[in-house]
Amino acid sequence: MNSPIAISICLGLATTVVLIPLALQWHGSNLWTRRSVDWHHSHTGPIPRTGGLILVLAFIVVELWIAIFHPELRAHTPGRDLIVAASLAMFALGFWDDLRPLGASRKLLGQVLISGLVCAGGVGIEVWRTPFSQTPVPLGAWGPVLTIAWLVSLTNLINLIDGIDGLAGGISLMLMALIAAVAHHDGNFELLACGMAGALLGFLCFNFPPARIYLGDGGAYFLGFQIASYSIVNSHKGTVLAALVAPLFVLALPITDAALAIARRGLRGLPLFRPDRKHLHHRLVANGFSSRKLVLTIYGLNLVFLSMGLLAFWSRGTWVPILAGAAVFLLFICAGSCGFSRRWFAVHRVVGSCWRMRGQVHYALCLVRWLDLEARRRARLIDFWPDLVFVADRLGFESVKLTLPDVCLSWQRTAPTPAKLRRYDGASRIYGNLELHAPLCHLGQPISETGCRNPGLCAKRNACLADARVFETISELLAEACNNAAVQLLPHALPAPVENNTSKSCGLLEQNEFVVARFPLPSAVAKTSPRLNEQ
Repeated sequence: MNSPIAISICLGLATTVVLIPLALQWHGSNLWTRRSVDWHHSHTGPIPRTGGLILVLAFIVVELWIAIFHPELRAHTPGRDLIVAASLAMFALGFWDDLRPLGASRKLLGQVLISGLVCAGGVGIEVWRTPFSQTPVPLGAWGPVLTIAWLVSLTNLINLIDGIDGLAGGISLMLMALIAAVAHHDGNFELLACGMAGALLGFLCFNFPPARIYLGDGGAYFLGFQIASYSIVNSHKGTVLAALVAPLFVLALPITDAALAIARRGLRGLPLFRPDRKHLHHRLVANGFSSRKLVLTIYGLNLVFLSMGLLAFWSRGTWVPILAGAAVFLLFICAGSCGFSRRWFAVHRVVGSCWRMRGQVHYALCLVRWLDLEARRRARLIDFWPDLVFVADRLGFESVKLTLPDVCLSWQRTAPTPAKLRRYDGASRIYGNLELHAPLCHLGQPISETGCRNPGLCAKRNACLADARVFETISELLAEACNNAAVQLLPHALPAPVENNTSKSCGLLEQNEFVVARFPLPSAVAKTSPRLNEQ
């Protein structure tokens, strides 16, 4: 390892190792920097999401060092200043969302605008080479479209995998190492990629499970945009296919997960960019994997894909078809070993079932949207309770119970019916919970014996709320709306851990009797809410 590379790595590493402890200490006394726990997050308390800010500072330190001591490298790299500025702009967009949620459409618009400016500045994919014949194919007007799609897609892919401690940071570290190896041949962003690899190594010391600081959307956007833009420059605007394709091997698992997530949401009628906890890493954790074991397993798998990416580059793209086939085969083996491929041969049945539940999901989305608007008009969470009961009744639930440390709000139909029962876990496990009880009915069973209030839906296979997939989707929508209402009605109250004494105040039923969708609710609600039990 030559001296400039070693210095770059040490600069990035030292910056994060020194600044992150200071940032953690500062966050402890500045609660305004903590965003409330979102429904789809797995941690149980507010954790600083400003790890991306530390990485930006490390990025600036390394870039200044390169500008002072190796100015020839900056002059050698085309569009360098534009990419640096655009990376900082992408971080600013994500950091804004970390402090105050912007919404998926606004973030996507911002990403497209930033990527479009980079493309207009001359950084883009202009030529495509086929993997077999290496014949150059000019893209013409399709070049800017492909460039923007590439930049936006990789930016969101890194954000997508940032769902479990240490995962996005570790994969980004591998990608920066791969880019540094690819850039070593012509010097484009080699030292900067090495510096970011050192910074990520220091960041992982605090982000590895259990994490003390997160990348946040700002850090994920910042890293994803860098990886995408460095790949374009190293590929010489697409003329070197291997430099552009090599990072895709490392991202094979996130790309597969994203494709399945989009297909799942689209078939069920959910918004394509709606966050959820049904990604690959969430499912593996639900199947018994610990966070550390899961992260280390994915690291090992991505090291295999990293070697494939290096082979694709060293072969100048001639081995890409063979390596792509090997990557697909490896993904099938991993899916089979984890039990995800048991129903692959019944794809038509799964697709048909999801398609039939779209109407019920669309109806639930309308009611949930109304519930969200009603929450904006309420002053207290107790005033929101009748709206929640109304929506639960319209969706076909048999009972609802909202449990807080000192109060229990419950509603149940006059004539209880047999129940479809399953358990959920949401964003928090200590502050409060929402219990949802659905009817139990089977196809072929007389409607009078099922207790189902939607016989028309029962007549359609897999369309009733009693179906496990419909129940899972709609109850999650309702619980998320309730969580959002708590955040809206008490915007300045931070949840404080309390002992789980809910069984004393509410007579909480056994865990195998109810589906429990848990979410953080500030204990301050209980102080202003009288005990209420509606039958």
